[in-house]
Amino acid sequence: MIRVLLADDQSLVRAGFRALLDAQPDIEVAGEAADGEQAVCAIRELRPDVVLMDIRMPALDGLAATRRITGDEGLRDVKVVMLTTFELDEYVFEAIRSGASGFLVKDTEPDELLRAVRAVVAGDALLSPGVTRRLIAEFAARSKEPAAADALSHLTEREREVMALVGIGLSNEEIARRLVVSPLTAKTHVSRTMVKLGARDRAQLVVLAYESGLVRPGWLG
Repeated sequence: MIRVLLADDQSLVRAGFRALLDAQPDIEVAGEAADGEQAVCAIRELRPDVVLMDIRMPALDGLAATRRITGDEGLRDVKVVMLTTFELDEYVFEAIRSGASGFLVKDTEPDELLRAVRAVVAGDALLSPGVTRRLIAEFAARSKEPAAADALSHLTEREREVMALVGIGLSNEEIARRLVVSPLTAKTHVSRTMVKLGARDRAQLVVLAYESGLVRPGWLG
């Protein structure tokens, strides 16, 4: 059972998400919060698998709350998905760098919301490929000169290759086709790379790929 916590200052939004999620046989809403402070307290108490976190909330906004959550080693397994009104919300980029696993627009289709919740729990994707590539392009545009790649020294050549492909937004299936291996093998390489680098999820692996210089702006295809 996937346990979800809803953090949004609009009760109507929370009610709509709750009705959708609780109707699924493999998902349940573990709790709700109306601001970032409540969200952090509820997450520490309830330990949900996924948090649907609104970016703009009173007391403590979603971005600051996400930093607290991802900075707490005891909450390492909690995945945060940011909720925003517009896909190009100015805070989305910083949310991903802060450790969020991805983001959704509030008017997303119900099926897409359910797929997203299941995807971040599985660690398989940074939500939709289109959103992934927009985030990567934004990161590339804002990134500073990359640091030395010493942090990648303990990766194998194949793991570096896989990490670079994750960094340009490819899914496991696309990586498998590119390297002529099975999707399971590609997923295994991605998982091992994440473990070696201590990455929370695929989203953080994308950021690390840029920050290490393994992938550079202009490599999007």
